[in-house]
Amino acid sequence: MDLYRSRRRLSIPKAIDTQTEEQLGVQEKRFRLFGVMRITEILAYFMVIVPVLLVIMVIFFGHDSYGQGNGFAKASRIIQIKPNVTSEDDSTLQTDQNPKDSVDVSLLGGLLVPGFNKDTCLSRYQSHLYRKSSPYKPSSYLISKLRAYEELHKRCGPGTRPYTNAERLLKPKQTGDPEPEGCKYVVWMEFSGLGNRIISIASAFLYAMLTDRVLLVEGGEQFSDLFCEPFLDTTWLLPKDFTLANQFTGFAQHSPRCHGEMLKRKLINGSSVLSLSYLYLHLAHDYNDHDKMFFCEEDQSLLKNVPWLIMRTNNFFAPSLFLIPSFEEELGLMFPEKGTVFHHLGRYLFHPSNHVWGLITRYYEAYLAKADERIGLQIRVFDEKSGVSPQVTKQILSCVQNEELLPKLSKPGEEQHKQPSEEGSKLKAVLITSLTTGYYEILKTMYWENPTVTRDVIGIHQPSHEGHQQTEKLMHNRKAWAEMYLLSLTDKLVISAWSTFGYVAQGLGGLRAWILYKQENQTSLLNPPCGRAMSPDPCFHAPPYYDCKAKKGIDTGSVVPHVRHCEDISWGLKLVDNS
Repeated sequence: MDLYRSRRRLSIPKAIDTQTEEQLGVQEKRFRLFGVMRITEILAYFMVIVPVLLVIMVIFFGHDSYGQGNGFAKASRIIQIKPNVTSEDDSTLQTDQNPKDSVDVSLLGGLLVPGFNKDTCLSRYQSHLYRKSSPYKPSSYLISKLRAYEELHKRCGPGTRPYTNAERLLKPKQTGDPEPEGCKYVVWMEFSGLGNRIISIASAFLYAMLTDRVLLVEGGEQFSDLFCEPFLDTTWLLPKDFTLANQFTGFAQHSPRCHGEMLKRKLINGSSVLSLSYLYLHLAHDYNDHDKMFFCEEDQSLLKNVPWLIMRTNNFFAPSLFLIPSFEEELGLMFPEKGTVFHHLGRYLFHPSNHVWGLITRYYEAYLAKADERIGLQIRVFDEKSGVSPQVTKQILSCVQNEELLPKLSKPGEEQHKQPSEEGSKLKAVLITSLTTGYYEILKTMYWENPTVTRDVIGIHQPSHEGHQQTEKLMHNRKAWAEMYLLSLTDKLVISAWSTFGYVAQGLGGLRAWILYKQENQTSLLNPPCGRAMSPDPCFHAPPYYDCKAKKGIDTGSVVPHVRHCEDISWGLKLVDNS
């Protein structure tokens, strides 16, 4: 018995009960067809209307819901809704990212590559939430050079066959191809304070790119505790068992394999260099005239034949690379804006480790995130025993108030005639970094006990006060690195003359800082107390003054328009834009 047919008959109205079974079948088919058509029509309307509603919801509500699952959404919203207030001529107001041009803003306009494990280096993917977009775009040529270098490092880095073959050349009684599989190396030796290390590594990396060498850095566990690996699927850390590692402490200007010493003794030439597996380059602040020949075209032609170059330096020597004829054209293509070398290479190379990133973000969220404007103030007095100097205090106040970075204080009784304006007043957060708390206490007390003429509210903050530089201590370096990075996140920055700590901060932030000129004595106030930096790049403190072709001394700060003398050190060299 067909039970299905019985159920169908019962579902049809009694008015058609007298119709034949065949007629009923036709009616049912029509009824079912009509139902299917109605359902199809409803689905079609649904498919048209729902996407339109979704688009409307995204347009009107998308910004509010964006990033709610992200722990850094708060900072992101602050940056989007309350943009930092800066002067109109401050180039940091410009942006280098357009949503249509870049899918992932964390890649900094193509400077970085995707593919890293985000959990192992949070700062690489989250730093853009805390920093305004850079006004300086990396050139397409620089990006292509970085991609080519990454491939070279992956092919020749530690653990690869070419690396093993190249290291074999350093061992006694070993012979082989002096250019094994096309891989050559420059090894940066650990030296000096953290600021000096950062700017000198950037210089060594630039030199490595120009000469098709692989950069390896000495530093071990402390280095990896401070910085993430910058290159994908490889390491830039020199292996602990490197063949020459136990000889590093003995490398000095008078070492037999020192480049300058060999020049002095006339032991190096086009033929003799072919038998050398390595050379030591002494490029520290105390290097002599023979060591400085490194910056001559003729010596670069010799050095290119040496597989291993071991370098000790604490300088940002990039400006002098621009004066070497064979590098000039390529550097011009890499950096059309000449004063951005450290800005681009620093953001590419130096990403805080997760531990340091935690120090940075926790402090930022607690003290800086809610401010309308953030001002960085880096104070370094090289005579640590002098304590708080009244002259330095006056210099700082004169600089920040004359340049309108911070408002002046109201005179006694003046505040009675002024009413606080909710619209006009701002919250300004001042981040102070100093080895002592003296200057922090003075500024905090002044801006707490006295109202400002603008009615702005000023918050003074200082993360640490270590007393004196302690480069050998890991926690000291963690705090130092965190503070450099925090300074680079500010809207306006004041730094101390001669300080590489400040150089790093302004370079990473792409900021033209105000530089507090160095006090020659403690009796008179400098006028002006500070001046604006020509570019974000650091100063090369100990450049050579030698014309390699003419074989005589010259002023290397007047050879080309983009290499000039520094604002804070009259004999130093600095990269600036031609304009």
